Amino acid sequence: MRLTRCFVELPLSVGSNVALPESAAAHLVRVLRLQQGDACVLFNGDGHDYAARLSSVGKREVLADIESAQAIANESPLHLTLVQGIARGEKMDLILQKATELGVAAIIPVMAERTEVKLDAERTAKRMSHWRSVVISACEQSGRACLPTLAAPLNLAQGAATIAADCVKLTLDPLGEDSLATLHPPAAHRVAVAIGPEGGWSPRDRDTLEQAGFTGLRLGPRILRTETAGLAAIAALQSRFGDL
Repeated sequence: MRLTRCFVELPLSVGSNVALPESAAAHLVRVLRLQQGDACVLFNGDGHDYAARLSSVGKREVLADIESAQAIANESPLHLTLVQGIARGEKMDLILQKATELGVAAIIPVMAERTEVKLDAERTAKRMSHWRSVVISACEQSGRACLPTLAAPLNLAQGAATIAADCVKLTLDPLGEDSLATLHPPAAHRVAVAIGPEGGWSPRDRDTLEQAGFTGLRLGPRILRTETAGLAAIAALQSRFGDL
């Protein structure tokens, strides 16, 4: 039987006894109804799964003994960065969830000219907290023991400028110069793919991407919705150069 995996933002080591954070404790005890002596798996993003057993279940504190650790080797050999034009509500959640499950290493949300979401400082903080919880949940479900990095929202020019020079930079374009068949394997095993928001990239956005070194990639003749485009591109690139 597969044990419940739960993310905890704590240092973990074999032989230690840890007090679980309130959110993890509530999920394990109140939602999943685990009791003292029950086993679970904890991870903190360091690349390991930690076999644990609840040693004490109280109203105010839940303790767990860390019994063993196992290195998890399920990260893709392709370091894939998703530069995603911020989408509304559940669309963005879906993109983050599925991108994490498909093995992206980094996600950079960007504000483009046609982005419909408006973020002030307070909304940005709330969105970042929510988006991180979506990413963590996807790691728990998919068995990943390393969390993809999630950048704070940037404007498109700033986001594009963060991409390393040795990274192959792509954006989906039905008229793009490359297809998967003609795309050369990335020498540094690093690819960034930029996906527009609901309204797509504006002409000025495309100029910004071109100036940052992004080139067009064809994934068929049809125009894809933002929640489809990124996932299709990630799956295709992982299949061609990664581990799908």
